[in-house]
Amino acid sequence: MKDIVGQLDRAFNPRSVAVVGDKMEMGYMWLRSLANFQGRVYSVQIDEKELQGIAALGVKNYSSLLDIPDEVDYVIVAVPRAVAPKIVQHCIQKQVGGVMLFTSGFAESNTNEGIRLQEKITEMAREANLNLIGPNCVGIFNPKIGLRHTTDQYWGDGGNVGFISQSGTHATFFTLVGEVNGIRISKSVSYGNAAVLDATDYLEYLGEDKDTNIIGMYIEGVENGRRFFSCLREIARRKPVLIWKGGGTDEGTRATASHTASLAGPPLLWDALIKQCGAIKVDNLDEMVDTIQALLYAKPTTGNRVGLAAMTGGHSVVITDAFARAGFEVPLLTERSYREFASFFNTIGSSYQNPLDMSSNLPHLDRIIRCLDILNDDEMIDVIVLDLPVVFLTRISWHISGFFDDLIDAIAEYKERSGKPLLAILISAHAESEAIEARKKLVARGIPSFPSFERGANALAKVVAYYKSTALQ
Repeated sequence: MKDIVGQLDRAFNPRSVAVVGDKMEMGYMWLRSLANFQGRVYSVQIDEKELQGIAALGVKNYSSLLDIPDEVDYVIVAVPRAVAPKIVQHCIQKQVGGVMLFTSGFAESNTNEGIRLQEKITEMAREANLNLIGPNCVGIFNPKIGLRHTTDQYWGDGGNVGFISQSGTHATFFTLVGEVNGIRISKSVSYGNAAVLDATDYLEYLGEDKDTNIIGMYIEGVENGRRFFSCLREIARRKPVLIWKGGGTDEGTRATASHTASLAGPPLLWDALIKQCGAIKVDNLDEMVDTIQALLYAKPTTGNRVGLAAMTGGHSVVITDAFARAGFEVPLLTERSYREFASFFNTIGSSYQNPLDMSSNLPHLDRIIRCLDILNDDEMIDVIVLDLPVVFLTRISWHISGFFDDLIDAIAEYKERSGKPLLAILISAHAESEAIEARKKLVARGIPSFPSFERGANALAKVVAYYKSTALQ
């Protein structure tokens, strides 16, 4: 397995990148994405109409990849599909570390010409042992060195989450949505049709990557199922691996064939094998982001009993329903806890059973935190979930300046001394901009937050099941 690390390292950590075929009608998207790349960038373009625009970007242009005098580690190809074999041949001659084909119209087009061309470049690359990524993909994102596939992506500060995606859109969206939720990428790759390198190759690479502690995957199909699941089983013992399987319905399975020409097995078989390997199954981008956020920021637990602290009566009911439906117990507390609540808790319009309804105890920060401390000390509780209705708390901040920020600070201090996992449910209602700011502040303090009770409960259920499975190994 470790051979794959040396094989792919030049592509994932290049010191030089060449872009072949970037042009004005694409807004020079590839060259602009490399504006902050911490290495050498070259352009290859023969269309004289494009040369002035490339020069304006400060990038040296060559008429052929072979004319570049320096070693090239990674090549981005955005040429018509008919030209792709010639460029692949040049990459072989240049002995590049890896080549990514943004170019599409190959086997996924289900045309004789597209299939023929993909077979041709596949044969060329395999015979030369060339690392060919794609075609029909956006390739590698390594923020630490500024290797990006869109200018919307961050750079200069990597994280510890790797992402492998057969879809370019999902690869991009995960990095952008993940960043808002405190998830930063170590390395990610979009690999499209997987003509040469398949999901298993990238899983092996990230499984050995010291910068990657959690791996997320979006897969439509794999070439060698036995090899993939053997690899998944081995790596999932060491790192959490989350699998989002595209084509989970009959209709979706048909769609994968036209998207990346993938052959997908029956959904129930995939579900069973993912579970058997000890990986975590997710069904969409939201679940991927939510579950990784819980893994990153919530303390590990195998416990199933939740203490629920709501800010209003209505929320105290629906948060209970959400977590109970997800398989959690919402137990009564110990008598010791109830005696302590009785010493300070205002019960006019509120309740301190479980769930708590703390509405009549606002805006007293000390009472909120005391409630959390009691739940933390109660032997009947494994996990604490705090409801933070944005509209309600923002309205209090109109009258008590800085109340919401002070509450976040107090929650963060509580989390540091708590021995139990804490989740926040941040329901925005119509205060979306305020919710975005609050979410950023929470994640900056290491507090996972979710936009609905159901999403929080679902994420917690997945990570608890994961920790239970690892405890049995």
